[in-house]
Amino acid sequence: MAFGPHLLLAALEGLVTSAVLALTALGLSLVFGVMRVVNVAHGEFFMLGAVLAWAITTAISGHPSLGFLAALVLAPLIVGLIALVAERLVLRRLNYNPEATIVATIGMLYIIQQLALTFYGPEARPVEPPFSYRILLPWFGYSGYKLSIIAASALLLVATWFVLTRTKIGLVMRATQYDSETAQAFGIPVTRVYAGVFALGAMLAAVAAVLIVPISQAHYLMGQDPLLLSFIVVIIGGLGSLRGTVVAAVLIGLSDGIISVFFSPTLAKIIATLLVAMVLVFRPQGLFGTASR
Repeated sequence: MAFGPHLLLAALEGLVTSAVLALTALGLSLVFGVMRVVNVAHGEFFMLGAVLAWAITTAISGHPSLGFLAALVLAPLIVGLIALVAERLVLRRLNYNPEATIVATIGMLYIIQQLALTFYGPEARPVEPPFSYRILLPWFGYSGYKLSIIAASALLLVATWFVLTRTKIGLVMRATQYDSETAQAFGIPVTRVYAGVFALGAMLAAVAAVLIVPISQAHYLMGQDPLLLSFIVVIIGGLGSLRGTVVAAVLIGLSDGIISVFFSPTLAKIIATLLVAMVLVFRPQGLFGTASR
């Protein structure tokens, strides 16, 4: 294959990575932006979404699209419910203290991981895609499902932007983010907002996992890489910035796809780490973040 088509293929693979990474990182960024909680267990919510997608698609017989659509609806709802319970039983009791919640979410990470190992097992299990046609380009054929991942992620990102900027729910979330004490004084139920944001962040990670698992496999350790890459994205883009999250996800995804194809995946990770170091040194608030006063 010539260089041009090879570059296009690498860019398409990078966009698929960017689409999934943007959803996952957005959940992490929202939780920190509103609650000031660093959710170290975020990757395990991603893993739960994939594991539940496998369980749901396995339980539903018939055309693969039926099981996939059911998983796309049910898995994020179940993960969101688990996140609500975790927020109520753990984070709220710690009064959302930043240091304490880091330790608590590390504990949640291992609990969820070991529960998945116990009930799901150590095997990596595939999920059949809802459709498997290929789109013929002039140089090669490309998976239509992978392109649908990009489209679905874009729609969800636009929907999230609309909710955050054009609805009363988004106004309440932004008021709580800006000053939680003043928001509570004006009658905003801050603890309910925190619970909803924590659940929403987990659900976004679960949706990303359901979308990606048909072209990967569900495994109880699969939350580690999304967590690391999500932290890289939110550090580069700026914590709490939707625009920064999307731009950084595209940057990291494309660089990972292109560099991995032409050089090596290890070099891609090294460059991403160097980008994080440069951002922390020259612009600690991130590319689109707001400097603290």
